[in-house]
Amino acid sequence: MNVEKFYYCGDKNFNIKTFDTKQTEKIKNKEEAEKLQVDYLSSIQELQDKFYAENKEALLIIFQAMDAAGKDGAIKHVMSGLNPQGIDVHNFKEPSSEELDHDYLWRAMRAIPERGKIGIFNRSYYEDVLVGKVHNLYKNSSLPDRCKNENIFEQRYEQIKNYEKYLYDNGIRVVKFFLNISKEEQNSRLLSRIDAPDKNWKFSDYDMVERDYWQDYQKAYCDAINATATKNSPWYVIPADKKWFARLMISEIIVKTLEDINPQYPLVSKERKEKLQEFRKKLMNGEKND
Repeated sequence: MNVEKFYYCGDKNFNIKTFDTKQTEKIKNKEEAEKLQVDYLSSIQELQDKFYAENKEALLIIFQAMDAAGKDGAIKHVMSGLNPQGIDVHNFKEPSSEELDHDYLWRAMRAIPERGKIGIFNRSYYEDVLVGKVHNLYKNSSLPDRCKNENIFEQRYEQIKNYEKYLYDNGIRVVKFFLNISKEEQNSRLLSRIDAPDKNWKFSDYDMVERDYWQDYQKAYCDAINATATKNSPWYVIPADKKWFARLMISEIIVKTLEDINPQYPLVSKERKEKLQEFRKKLMNGEKND
């Protein structure tokens, strides 16, 4: 698939108004996507094993989206079958009182994956330039007055870019996904949560409140993506009206990212190989003696 079409690194602007959330490239249907998905998941498995063994870099994958866009399902589906020892998933909900007493990046910093691991953020520090921007939450925060200025979000965009550069320079790659869903598709999915008894638990009154701010969120996402997309920490805008296509696209991008890192199993020295042969002989002799 043409991954570059959905790739934003700062050399072009993302226009949310003209983006087709229903597109599926050349993939005709769900069945075709699921066949391809099997190969991608197998590739991710193999690459993750090398990535974990090499223990040189870390990979942070960020998922952002409007409500009901399919973040939880995408994470569950794409990461199925991976070694849980090498995966950390963090869900960022409304900040706790402790988190609010620190800077907005603090809670994310504590969850950054260690070398050899893949970290997944379900929402992230970007909430502070999304929800925070739409509702101007900073005005009622405990920030000192000198920090509550009209340029606060431009400053945060710059801080985030600098933070992600810091991560990259210290061996931690950041890949960011925005699952872009249409308002009509969100409406359909929210209705399904009401109509299907086994999905009632998924419905939140808060989803309806936030839906009233749809256009404000569209602008906030557009601004955040265009302000923070860089070559080393790119954004991928994923058409999310078709869940099967969104999951396939995410899988392909993760494969390509890991292939770019090109992890390898650690080389064993000549001395170590000789030592292993000694152990082998001992084990074989033990089997014979038994």
